[in-house]
Amino acid sequence: MIKEIIAAINEGQNFLITSHVRLDGDALGSELAVYLMLHDLGKKAVIYNQDSTPEHYRFLPAARNIVHTPGDLEHYDAAFVLDCSELERIGDQAEKLSKIKKLINIDHHISNGGFCDIKLIDAQASSTGELIYRLMKEMSINMTKDICTNLYAAILTDTGGFRYSNTRHGALWAAATLVEKGADPQWISENIYESDPPAKLKLLAKTMETLSLDLKMKVGSLVVTHKMLQEAGASMEHTDGFVDIPRAVQGIEISILYSQLNGNGFKLSLRSKGQVNVEKVAKKFGGGGHINAAACRIEGDIESIKIKIMEAIKEL
Repeated sequence: MIKEIIAAINEGQNFLITSHVRLDGDALGSELAVYLMLHDLGKKAVIYNQDSTPEHYRFLPAARNIVHTPGDLEHYDAAFVLDCSELERIGDQAEKLSKIKKLINIDHHISNGGFCDIKLIDAQASSTGELIYRLMKEMSINMTKDICTNLYAAILTDTGGFRYSNTRHGALWAAATLVEKGADPQWISENIYESDPPAKLKLLAKTMETLSLDLKMKVGSLVVTHKMLQEAGASMEHTDGFVDIPRAVQGIEISILYSQLNGNGFKLSLRSKGQVNVEKVAKKFGGGGHINAAACRIEGDIESIKIKIMEAIKEL
């Protein structure tokens, strides 16, 4: 499929680049790397995201060029839909963007059923950033420092700082090459992991009061509500990394972060250790992801949702 993507790039002149709501490092790093590549090739490109860029990713090269209104879609020759297992993940503009002449999907989620004719999907890849690295290598792209910084950030974050089970040979090989060509691991890591605003720490303190540990079921969880966000002066982007906290407890194999939605319900972020497949749990509720990292949304109050999710985990 890489050859089809290369052909679409060569044939087109105007490109839209987008990714999922609630942006993470892989989505942003991948988008920005593709954006810089296309500009270096003499193409025109626009990055559209429904959500604003989280504060700790605004240091990434070209991040200031991201827009939040897609504009006139008729003049785009193709759209890159990155790090999305389904088109609806990009948000409110999904139906409009589906009308663009060519959709190119690059993704690594196991739940991706292949919604684009032109696609590069590999559930064994650590990240979408790793797949874009493969694409650029195939194209013999000049890997500038800015491109390498973005791709390194993508791989770094989706491997949990090279700690998760998706940290395989390909991810480490790509990261090593990106460092060789200019990515600065210390500077990137400090910006992403060591630049939290006070509001995040205040929110974490409130969230830790909800810590629940079921050592028999080997499940730990945290809850974030709208009230907590308001009291801490924080936003939902400040919950980044919270889901990993219960998983760090000895004896806990599954970690869940319940984040209250604007409607009636919660978004669930799930993480696991070893071969415990939380993607199967998320899939029961219309979600998806990877074996060790998945998400879904469930309507209802927090107590009824917890009962439902624990019943699903028991079935594992």
